[in-house]
Amino acid sequence: MAVSGTSGTSGSSTSGVTGSTSGIANNFDQFLTLLTTQLKNQSPLDPLDTNQFTAQLVQFAGVEQQLRTNETLGSLLSLSAAGTATNAVGFIGATVTADGTTTRLINGKADWKVNMASAGTATITIKDSKGSVVQTLTKTLTAGDQTYSWDGSTSVGTAAPDGEYSITIDAKNVAGESVTAKTQISGVVDGVDFTSSIPMLKIGSISIPIDKVKSVVRSE
Repeated sequence: MAVSGTSGTSGSSTSGVTGSTSGIANNFDQFLTLLTTQLKNQSPLDPLDTNQFTAQLVQFAGVEQQLRTNETLGSLLSLSAAGTATNAVGFIGATVTADGTTTRLINGKADWKVNMASAGTATITIKDSKGSVVQTLTKTLTAGDQTYSWDGSTSVGTAAPDGEYSITIDAKNVAGESVTAKTQISGVVDGVDFTSSIPMLKIGSISIPIDKVKSVVRSE
């Protein structure tokens, strides 16, 4: 029987049953062993009700099946995570666009995609990676999608070095009311970080969650 593999670990029948690696839900011999063991050890003056004992075994089998289901789900999640990781690697070399405020200044040029709820005047503040303000200016923006380009010039007239810079837009419409200005960034993915639960696409030191990507363009 399935319990024979446990010989030598204990002299009792109960230990032989618990030591088996086969599951009760798909091992009829083990079911019978448990049944006979229970019958042998019950008090003749107060025997266990057969229906109660059967119900206990059915409950035990149900719990075991649930545990196996959980293991299967865990395996499926692992496979899904592996598939996501594989897909993330496929972004390397592609130009992606995602919601964000930080982009890279390269050779005196940095671009942000801006969406204005309505036309108006915007105070644009640009900061470096340390949070220091390098440029503040006022510009008229139209309603809808547009691109704001910065040439890297600072407020003191010098050229900012290449690196990561963030933008803040405080916009008001023609009536002087505050309006929302959404920004997006884009760049070529040069790496992937898997340390978090969601793979992060890397554009230099900028991290973009893979589920926040809005568009992907790959050069031929």
